[in-house]
Amino acid sequence: MPHNTALITTIAAGIGLAFVLGLAVTRLHLPPLVGYLLAGIMVGPFTPGLVADTGLAQQLAEIGVILLMFGVGIHFSVSDLLAVRHIALPGAVAQITVATSLGAVISYFWGWPWGSGIVFGLCLSVASTVVLLRALEDRGMIDSVDGRIAVGWLIVEDLATVLVLVLLPALAPTLGAEPAAGSVSVASNGSAGALALALGGTLAKVGGFIAIMFIVGRRAVPWLLKRVAAMGSRELFTLAVLAVALVIAVGASAVFGVSFALGAFFAGMVVNGSELSHQAAADALPLQDAFSVLFFVAVGMLFDPMILIRQPLQVLSVVLIVMIGKSIAAFAIVLLFRYSTHTALTISASLAQIGEFSFILAALGVSLGLLPREGQSLIVAGALLSISLNPLAFGVADRVERWIAARPRLVALLERPAGTTADQPPTMDPQQWRDHVIIVGYGRVGSAIGETLMQHEVPYVVVEQDRETVDALRGRGIAAFSGDASRPGVLDQAMVGQARLLAVTAPDPFKARAIILAARRANPTIDTVVRTHTDDERTYLERLRVGMAVMGERELANTMARYALRSGASPGLPV
Repeated sequence: MPHNTALITTIAAGIGLAFVLGLAVTRLHLPPLVGYLLAGIMVGPFTPGLVADTGLAQQLAEIGVILLMFGVGIHFSVSDLLAVRHIALPGAVAQITVATSLGAVISYFWGWPWGSGIVFGLCLSVASTVVLLRALEDRGMIDSVDGRIAVGWLIVEDLATVLVLVLLPALAPTLGAEPAAGSVSVASNGSAGALALALGGTLAKVGGFIAIMFIVGRRAVPWLLKRVAAMGSRELFTLAVLAVALVIAVGASAVFGVSFALGAFFAGMVVNGSELSHQAAADALPLQDAFSVLFFVAVGMLFDPMILIRQPLQVLSVVLIVMIGKSIAAFAIVLLFRYSTHTALTISASLAQIGEFSFILAALGVSLGLLPREGQSLIVAGALLSISLNPLAFGVADRVERWIAARPRLVALLERPAGTTADQPPTMDPQQWRDHVIIVGYGRVGSAIGETLMQHEVPYVVVEQDRETVDALRGRGIAAFSGDASRPGVLDQAMVGQARLLAVTAPDPFKARAIILAARRANPTIDTVVRTHTDDERTYLERLRVGMAVMGERELANTMARYALRSGASPGLPV
């Protein structure tokens, strides 16, 4: 093959196979990411047939990393993180510590040095945001309290990984790095003074870069995008967005010595400060998707399938750490922070996989001589298996929740640290609360219901899991309780026995069912209205004889269809 066609062949083979295999695994109800990794394995040097240019693939993967991190920066929301900081921040840090320790200990028994084990454990501790969002979207849980906690948890993991990417080169000598030929060089002096100097220098460079981005970038980049958008050329605007991502990432690496990933992340954050951030994200998405696919293909090319035969026990150990060790740790941590078993099991299932950040960190570990090549293959194997099995993890979580719910003593034991789940506000007089409405969940849907009821002077009580939301509602004089409405006693505090309507805005049909049954045990005649996302969920809930199961998309379609008929109807046509 002529050398000048290597780039074209690599892109064509990678994209073509990724499409075919991504489509195939999607039909099997698996994330497309699994297909992309398999495509890389097929064109990699460890399998027969076409072998793509590994060097070119790695450079294309670097562009994929830049665009992935740029997208993370654009969508990074400080407010979303702050809303769940009390559980997401300490929970993620504790879970990363547990998973890293498990990875380090198990690799020590394989004969690896502790430095390699720590990097290996860090790779296993970070779940894939892409896989999580897909799983939550499929289950209609993105807007739920549990979904927000899971996303906030992974944001903290992502930020922690960014910090590791920054500090790892400086820490490499202390961790016992042994650079391979052609790898990046690191200092050989691992004394405390040299380490402090290296860390200080690294942090100073990073601090300088961040300062410039927040002082200059937050003004210059939005100004640039606004001026380009005013020209009316979509092509120029898309080019401006890509130029910002690539130039800042490469420039940050060349001038400040930070990684492409960190530079791209902060480039996305300054774009996020622009009023055109949504347009920027939409225009960059096609190229981001394409190069992200090439990133996963490049990762697959590094995977040696024979490791499944040579080291099956090591592969099994990785999968157990990712899917069992991390999940148990997350389950215990969430319960310790006074959340329900439902929330604990949801977070556990959400974290039972690894993905893109694990690959980025593993690649850096290999380049620094901290992680052996077999470690990278084990991580890819663990990602393939854990991502493929992640839907099963959610199914197991549902079964475990039902099993626990059927055993009240076990529920009381597991949730005992929660203490009082719904302390009654002093302004609530039991004699005055009759025929009121109970709103379970006060997100966008629940708050809209509450505002409407308030306008019509209909009394209502809110049951919400987020304690800060409850505090804010009480500050406005609204009766509100903090707790999981499916747990015994919570709805009793909201005087469900005297209520006339229960409005459940939780998007999870299984949790909605548990809430309805809990309400009916105290008030068999209570009316119910429930939110749902699919026809199957609506049918499932209607079998419970709910007053109304509202499917958002169907109601939206009906409203738009009625307007279309009114708008297009000829005079005298009944609508």
